[in-house]
Amino acid sequence: MADSDGLGEAAIAAASPSAPVPGLSPPLGWRERLRAGLAGIGASLWFVAGLGLLYALRVPLRLCENLAAVTVFLNSLTPRFYVALTGTSSLISGLIFIFEWWYFHKHGTSFIEQVSVSHLRPLMGGTESSISEPGSPSNNRQSETSRQNLSECKVWRNPLNLFRGAEYRRYTWVTGKEPLTYYDMNLSAQDHQTFFTCDTDFLRPSDTVMQKAWRERNPPARIKAAYQALELNNDCATAYVLLAEEEATTIVDAERLFKQALKAGEIIYKRSQQCQHQSPQHEAQLRRDTNVLVYIKRRLAMCARKLGRIREAVKIMRDLMKECPPLTMLNIHENLLESLLELQAYADVQAVLAKYDDISLPKSAAICYTAALLKTRTVSDKFSPETASRRGLSTAEINAVEAIHRAVEFNPHVPKYLLEMKSLILPPEHILKRGDSEAIAYAFFHLQHWKRIEGALNLLQCTWEGTFRMIPYPLEKGHLFYPYPSCTETADRELLPPFHHVSVYPKKEIPFFIHFTAGLCSSTAMIAFLTHQFPEIMGVFAKANTMEKVVWESRAGSTIQD
Repeated sequence: MADSDGLGEAAIAAASPSAPVPGLSPPLGWRERLRAGLAGIGASLWFVAGLGLLYALRVPLRLCENLAAVTVFLNSLTPRFYVALTGTSSLISGLIFIFEWWYFHKHGTSFIEQVSVSHLRPLMGGTESSISEPGSPSNNRQSETSRQNLSECKVWRNPLNLFRGAEYRRYTWVTGKEPLTYYDMNLSAQDHQTFFTCDTDFLRPSDTVMQKAWRERNPPARIKAAYQALELNNDCATAYVLLAEEEATTIVDAERLFKQALKAGEIIYKRSQQCQHQSPQHEAQLRRDTNVLVYIKRRLAMCARKLGRIREAVKIMRDLMKECPPLTMLNIHENLLESLLELQAYADVQAVLAKYDDISLPKSAAICYTAALLKTRTVSDKFSPETASRRGLSTAEINAVEAIHRAVEFNPHVPKYLLEMKSLILPPEHILKRGDSEAIAYAFFHLQHWKRIEGALNLLQCTWEGTFRMIPYPLEKGHLFYPYPSCTETADRELLPPFHHVSVYPKKEIPFFIHFTAGLCSSTAMIAFLTHQFPEIMGVFAKANTMEKVVWESRAGSTIQD
């Protein structure tokens, strides 16, 4: 069983006769070879030039006299000097180690390594891409990978996002913590301007006020602007939407305001329908009014779901999907899946999955894990690890395990939340597919559905880690999906609040410089301690090493003079 992404790539590669073989590149010409050779011997040339300069300046620099002066100085040093030297070195290396460790945990990379690659490596002339031409296969592969990463790191609107006033703000009142980041709220402001504004807003004074309200950062100022818009026009649907989202402190109040918004929105929509063919501006106005109406109905369905009227919510969602099929980007089917799971209408859930778990549509954690849940449901109540290891897995159990592996490969962060190995927080208003933010949003609403099916979490716990044995490491390619993108950690840190410990996959190995600074700190601290406890022995040892070094350097100087 392979996913669409992998099958599509394989089919294209097989059907194209001119496609290059992976891992091979055309032979380099003599210019590229010469350039590569010069780049490789650059460091050696600098070293030889330095030795030649030292030999030429041996007399003006008076090397022998300076070596003798150094010998006299080193012989006059006391053990206290070595204690101070090693103690200072231990302190400095310890501070560097602490900074490196903090920087690695905050940014996921080594500061010393980053500075070396960014600044020192270009100065030394060492770049891997120095022999790559603009049209070379290596550059083409890099550009394809970067385009793929950009598409996979796209931030999506959370289809199950909560209400700011009735849910997010109540959380802040209770805990004193802000569940939403500035980046997340800024994306929401951009979404609101896209959905609820158009170029003809100047024709309606209330819409002009609301256009400014959506751009306002201060919540009280937005609410005040919404009331000003209602004073100008009592049928301003977007003003009711803003009040329902941000001022209402309960779901009941939010539903009441959304019903007022629906009544006003339907009136405005009918007017826009009558004038849609008059000019392109009126067509844009109709599209805006359609977006407003769809948004209101969807939020009314979510209010009904939260208030326990699940069948009413399912009906509203199904009607929306029939009336506005082009708006699949809103992912209303994910709201429908969650409501149908609450009704335990598993046949209807399977029908929705059959339509949306398609090779041509983008995947999500909701689709992959719901498909795994349905297959797990048929075998989980009788599954036992001991029995399975003794008699082997049945066909249904193999299908369930493969579905779990497929879901875990798509988003490896979800199982830790479903198995309650990590604590949940309120989901953000935007999510990154295959990232920690999507895992939180999925588990926040679907954990109860996994718990409702007996043995589902047990089967997940026994099998989910087996996914990583099938995925190639390092993550150069995936098994059923594209390779896991490397940009999810950065985006998730922007979307999720600072008090949440972001889940990272794959686990980053501790950089070499952290090990190096830790060893340097430990060794210098040990030398300082031994010098302080046994000054005579360490003094004799230091002088012996110094004399050997001076003898060797004097022999080397006499050889150079000869």
